[in-house]
Amino acid sequence: MKFKLTTIINAIPEVVYNTWLSSKGHAAMTGAEAKITKRIRGQFSAWDGYITGKNLELKPNVYIKQSWRTVEFKEGQPDSSLEITLASSGKGQCKLVLIHSSLTAADVKYKQGWVDSYFEPMKAYWAKDQK
Repeated sequence: MKFKLTTIINAIPEVVYNTWLSSKGHAAMTGAEAKITKRIRGQFSAWDGYITGKNLELKPNVYIKQSWRTVEFKEGQPDSSLEITLASSGKGQCKLVLIHSSLTAADVKYKQGWVDSYFEPMKAYWAKDQK
């Protein structure tokens, strides 16, 4: 199974990219501990260790591809694939397109999880940053 989500963030793509791939920035925008690097094959964890994975492909300020799993994945279940594309969208804004694939039917809950645990906190983070 796979799904695609799109949102607009009040920050330029370069800022979103660098924040996503920074332990301190990722934690600040989501409100949960994160350990992440900008290295290809670099491992990461987010949401206090609930999410883990590895950077597979990075195109600065434009594209992030990661292997991705949560502690709820079944034993033996392969990692899923996460692709994030960033593009300018109006003055000072970023269009973020997220494609999450290689999931099981039971993983459909992550679709709403992205909205609740990432998109909404990110929007709030950059809304207050603009004030």
